[in-house]
Amino acid sequence: MQYATLLPELIALSAQRDPHAVALTYQQQSLRYGELHDAVTRFANGLMDLGLQRGERVAIYLEKRFETVIASFGAPAAGGVFVPLNPLLKPEQVSYILRDCNVRVLVTSPERLALLAPVLSACHDLRQVVVLDSDPPLPAVAGLSISRWSELLAAPVRTGHRVIDTDMLAILYTSGSTGKPKGVVLSHRNMVAGAKSVASYLENRPGDTLLAALPLSFDAGFSQLTTAFHAGARVVLLNYLLPRDVLKALEREKVTGLTAVPPLYIQLSQLEWPAGITDHLRYFANTGGRMPRETLAALRARLPKTQPFLMYGLTEAFRSTYLPPDEVERRPDSIGKAIPNAEILVLRDDGTPCAANEAGELVHRGALVGMGYWNDAEKTAERYKPLPVHAPGREAGLVLPELAVFSGDTVRMDEEGFLYFVGRRDEMMKTSGYRVSPTEVEEILYETKLVGECVAFGVDHATLGQVIQVIATPPPGGTLDAAVLLAECRARMPAYMVPAGIDVRHGPLPRNPNGKIDRKTLCGEWSEER
Repeated sequence: MQYATLLPELIALSAQRDPHAVALTYQQQSLRYGELHDAVTRFANGLMDLGLQRGERVAIYLEKRFETVIASFGAPAAGGVFVPLNPLLKPEQVSYILRDCNVRVLVTSPERLALLAPVLSACHDLRQVVVLDSDPPLPAVAGLSISRWSELLAAPVRTGHRVIDTDMLAILYTSGSTGKPKGVVLSHRNMVAGAKSVASYLENRPGDTLLAALPLSFDAGFSQLTTAFHAGARVVLLNYLLPRDVLKALEREKVTGLTAVPPLYIQLSQLEWPAGITDHLRYFANTGGRMPRETLAALRARLPKTQPFLMYGLTEAFRSTYLPPDEVERRPDSIGKAIPNAEILVLRDDGTPCAANEAGELVHRGALVGMGYWNDAEKTAERYKPLPVHAPGREAGLVLPELAVFSGDTVRMDEEGFLYFVGRRDEMMKTSGYRVSPTEVEEILYETKLVGECVAFGVDHATLGQVIQVIATPPPGGTLDAAVLLAECRARMPAYMVPAGIDVRHGPLPRNPNGKIDRKTLCGEWSEER
């Protein structure tokens, strides 16, 4: 049996094995593997016709639909790099990403292009926009060539640029511990190895139907495509408004595998499930944070025939650990052991391995370790570090260094090798499955010019994991209306980033010894007042 080494080959090989098998379902329509492979090839031809060079970036700003998948696999088929943008992002955030990684081609809809038009003039490397077909005339944007989707797919056959598996494939943007989002660079090898590994322990097969409920800009969301295509399975694309829409899709499409974040599972566990779902839903898997025990228990009660997979991952290494279903009863708080073809170490600050049950940093080594952060040598050096020679798997005679991902997460490993999450070493907030940087929130607040000083921090929440709380002072000589500031936040931020509350105080805010606003003290004071 032939196996893929490049991302588009996941589709090509499944199309070769069974071109008539359904690969994608969206609303009332389906694409078979042969049709999907043809569309991916034609999209790649179109990019080559536009003059796309090897390694140039193609951004995709769309909700989940056929064209999103075709562009994501078609860009690398041409030799380019795809950049999936969360459809919840606002124009200024999209513009930042387009500038940060020098996007050359943007794929979007006419409606989204109209929203982006005022900010695209700042994206100096952007040359081409591919717009989905629609009846209205295309908007004109100065300095950009705009093509219709159907026109692009009608381009003559061209050979894509030569690519090997260690070449750059994708840039996934994730919130950093400070400032703007960072672009995590992944290779073909990273994603294909991840697909093979995850599909092996989830036992994905051609008869499976996976529900793509997570955004495709998430590594775990995109993984629904890669694992399914590796196995020759079907993916149902879902843009849901309410948790009940997920249940309806599970029942209607006879879904066999669901991966979601804890906040969604908390909401789902509070609903009445159709009785027949557990007969076809073979597994449910979590990512993006710890599953509360009561939520896990409620799901297992509703799904007695369905296997739970508790997983842990980070974008910098795609996927790291999972807990086998037969261990969930004994150790429901564990994040499991390393996935196939990866090794997870727990190291002290000096690089030596921790003893059993000693807390240390989770370090991921192997084929899934990404290529660093785009154009950010400093942050890359903080997270991607050479393994010390005395680390497991490294011998003193090996001269070339091996880079591993130092996660920034504190974990412990018990005597049997099972891992347990202890906490994060930075100030990142985790809300609704999204990692949010407090300084990114603060920067947007300062841009409103409605605040003098501000600080953002996460507050534990039973459903969302955390919510974002802000303490702010009025601008010099002015006043601050929390309701007005919240309205500005809703206009400038995606919904998951909007603060749950704003506490207005008179400044200045307290400083730490380094002269920075003391976020930790303010968080503690706020909690004590509640």
